[in-house]
Amino acid sequence: MRVVDLQLQDRVALVVGGAGLIGSAVVERLRTEGAVVVVASRHAADGVVLDGRDDESVRRAVAAVLEEHGRIDALVVSAAPSAQTLDPARNSDPDQVIDAFDAKALVFLRIANAVVPAMRDAGYGRIVVLSGQNAFVTGSITGSVRNAATIVIAKNLADSLAGTGVAVTAVSPGIVSEQPEAEVRPGAGGQSSPEQIADLVAFLTSPLSAVSGESIAIGHRVRGVTTL
Repeated sequence: MRVVDLQLQDRVALVVGGAGLIGSAVVERLRTEGAVVVVASRHAADGVVLDGRDDESVRRAVAAVLEEHGRIDALVVSAAPSAQTLDPARNSDPDQVIDAFDAKALVFLRIANAVVPAMRDAGYGRIVVLSGQNAFVTGSITGSVRNAATIVIAKNLADSLAGTGVAVTAVSPGIVSEQPEAEVRPGAGGQSSPEQIADLVAFLTSPLSAVSGESIAIGHRVRGVTTL
């Protein structure tokens, strides 16, 4: 991999969901750039234990990172149950919708809320959350709601932090594949690899990025759709 200097050397990055398919690629990419990466998950073997559905667990994990490293320069949240775990037969079931909303959108909000005060005090921070392109289309109420809500939360946070030096961005992949296909079908998003997503996330966590308040699709944005 050719290394581009993203000015991440010795920056402290907390990657929640860093053991997953996308999260692990993000961790590797950030470490390649020289960042100090702390991996957080519910069963962290090498990092911190963080259950995003538990306020106290989130508080303890963020406090532990701040105590050890003194700051958090970047937060990446890729923790969410895979879309494959959602039951298509229940895509309009309120119980499944609420559970999926909590497990993705509210997990992001809890963790961001815990990290923002330290970033505000430092006058610098980068927050990136992984959403998904099914936020832009119908077909699964569960999938659409959890991802659209994540994007809306990210935009609200970005606006509330405008001018503070803290930027918030959402990244929305289509289908994630180790070997992305070039074809983009009507009504669908283009495919991208974990490494391609990690490259984008690494830039957005960099001091070089001035992007905030955006929802960025990676892989061709849903073909035939112009707005959310």
